[in-house]
Amino acid sequence: MSPVHPLDEAATARAVIAGNGTLIHWSEGARRLLGYTAEEVEGRPAADLLAPGASVPRPASGGGRVDGVLELRHRDGRTLSVWVLAHALEPAGDWLVLTPLEARGPRDPEDPLTGAVLAQAPCALAVYDERLRLYGVNDAMAEVIGLPEERIRGLRVSEIGSRPAGERVEREMAEVLASGRARAVETYARAGGEDRAHHWLARIAPLKDTHGRVIGVCVAAHDFTEQFRARERLQLVNEASVRIGTTLDVTRTAQELTEVCVPALADFVSVDLLDPPENGGEYRVGPPPAPVTLRRAAHLSVNPGTPEAVVTPGETDVYPASSPQADSLTAGRPLVTPNVSGTLEEWLTWDGRRGGHVREYGVHSTMSVPVRARGRTLGVVVLSRFRRPDPFTADDVLLAEEVTARAAVCIDNARRYSRERQTALALQRSLLPQSLPRTAALEAASRYLPAARAGVGGDWFDVIPLSGMRVAMVVGDVIGNGIQASATMGRLRTAVRTLADIDLAPDELLTHLDDLVVRLSAEAGAEGTTGEVGATCLYAVYDPVSRRCTLASAGHPPPVVQPPDGPPRQIDVAPGPALGVGGLPYESVELDLDEGTVLALYTDGLLESRHRDVAAGLRLFCRALQESSRDLEEAAHAILQALLPAGGAPDDVALLLARTQGLAASDVATWRIPADPALVAPIRKQVSDQLEVWGLTVATFTAELVVSELVTNAIRYGEPPIRLRLIHDSETLICEVSDSSHTAPHLRRAKTFDEGGRGLLLVAQLTQRWGSRHTPDGKTIWAELSLLGEE
Repeated sequence: MSPVHPLDEAATARAVIAGNGTLIHWSEGARRLLGYTAEEVEGRPAADLLAPGASVPRPASGGGRVDGVLELRHRDGRTLSVWVLAHALEPAGDWLVLTPLEARGPRDPEDPLTGAVLAQAPCALAVYDERLRLYGVNDAMAEVIGLPEERIRGLRVSEIGSRPAGERVEREMAEVLASGRARAVETYARAGGEDRAHHWLARIAPLKDTHGRVIGVCVAAHDFTEQFRARERLQLVNEASVRIGTTLDVTRTAQELTEVCVPALADFVSVDLLDPPENGGEYRVGPPPAPVTLRRAAHLSVNPGTPEAVVTPGETDVYPASSPQADSLTAGRPLVTPNVSGTLEEWLTWDGRRGGHVREYGVHSTMSVPVRARGRTLGVVVLSRFRRPDPFTADDVLLAEEVTARAAVCIDNARRYSRERQTALALQRSLLPQSLPRTAALEAASRYLPAARAGVGGDWFDVIPLSGMRVAMVVGDVIGNGIQASATMGRLRTAVRTLADIDLAPDELLTHLDDLVVRLSAEAGAEGTTGEVGATCLYAVYDPVSRRCTLASAGHPPPVVQPPDGPPRQIDVAPGPALGVGGLPYESVELDLDEGTVLALYTDGLLESRHRDVAAGLRLFCRALQESSRDLEEAAHAILQALLPAGGAPDDVALLLARTQGLAASDVATWRIPADPALVAPIRKQVSDQLEVWGLTVATFTAELVVSELVTNAIRYGEPPIRLRLIHDSETLICEVSDSSHTAPHLRRAKTFDEGGRGLLLVAQLTQRWGSRHTPDGKTIWAELSLLGEE
């Protein structure tokens, strides 16, 4: 019904027929035509209103339209011959039958509503009156509509053309009629007698009389299908540049290619890639020989579940020389098969399953496009059409080439990134500790997770046994990612172990490590590489005898401590500058840890997130640690579950958990020794007695020799006061001799007539390991004896 004239529907006889042939709507115009009221005919079969032998015209679905003359029965018994126009109504399956009631004679060429406009307009033109009913069309518009003017005069646009497009144009015409301002509307509809729809630009302008009153509208229709398709192709290329390559993942990139092409370019798209060469080599430059083995990377269809696919993603298949895949790879260019014939028929006969799918889904056109990047062939994309009736055109080939070329570069970038990532990850894991050492000082658990999407970084952790049952814990993070970061991490981890082996204090160790990073950065600059070398690091030393922990930080997040009987808290430690700054001091902090305290060291990738601040992450960390700290492995798992997203860590994560253990006072024996060589023998006796108390008499002979040599050297070359300390656990006996001299002993080869020089050589032969460390008051010489296997 016209929004301008409420009774306008009476000018057209309209009836809606359901899919089962029942009348479900009867207009006032229909009553005027045949005399029946709506109450008399609605709900009855439409065939009851036909003359004998006549049938109701039924248009095809999908916006179809039919017209013709029908013999209808009037209520008074007369038979009327009426021209009718029928439209399919989607999606209900009903159809609309209508005919104009107002008989109009030939239009006057001098009528101000038409005149020279209809006679001379070069484009398809139609004029509608102030009730939006067709007044006249020129020959071009009659050809577009596909019906003669005398049949359709008096009908509205929605009654002449397909319903969705016609109703939209009619609404725009009503706006022009009411406002008096012209406007344009784009629509998609079939022209008369054609199966394919066209893209139309309808320009609607008001028609005014000499007094400026709007007396109708003029509609000029322009077929801009080619321009629309060109715009569509440009939009698809632009969409491909935005949507393809959002990640550095080969499979995801291939899937993005299919999502761009379906349904815009094809109804089914598959991406098959060559397997990468072994040992990380490059793809060959020339085309691969047939038959070709390809691995399905991705596919997508307009049908849910992609039932057309024969190969599932991840599987390989062999394509012979007659297949579209092999032929296009061999030719090095796109190939289009417009129908199932020739070599394609030969291939489908050979592959019966594929042939069955082609016939089942009605695939009528196939295009194969090689995936090439940087002069190398990576695979092939196959596009198929079965729902779209039109075959692939030359423009479609150019479009597919452009989109595939963009995707090929992204796939190659993802492949190169994946290869470098795997190399860096293998290097990273080889440089990290494969297992944590068992020590009497602490129980430890660790986790390392590489970034899910970014490059592998330089996060590392380590547990280093030191002399005197002490143990060092270290966590670090090299700035940057990739192989260079992993290599730098390996160099720093080796340097830390070397510096730890000479028992440097945490602040001194970080100072030496800072010097190393400065030199590495200078070397990187000299080699012309981009960026400077930098890192953060936290180094801690725990002594199970004193149960004291000393730690220092180089720009690293402070650790979290979980006491055995209290809530977790973050340790207040001076952050210090990051490694590589150079020249700035580091400070150590000491704290006493009760036995059973859990110390948590981590890298910043664990707490940082785009979805929360660091403080919130720290609260989650502490809660997970407190709830599961009884078992360190479970605690490590719980912390990662609480803090990291389901898709993986956005940055590398290293986590080290350590539960402190203390040595009982009864496992440590200490003696003050006067600087008198005559007292060496009594000292040996005291050592022997102590070992007997500990039940370690099997180690007495070796221990006496080691103690005798170390004490004699301290009396002869050291400075008082001198102290002897024995420490043991179930596996190791440690002998330590301390004095006030800062001069450290060293092994040397004794000459034949030398009276001394063989003592430390003897110690080295008898013990598991030995060494010296500097203390604030001098030095300590220590030696470890293994108790394993001693009976």
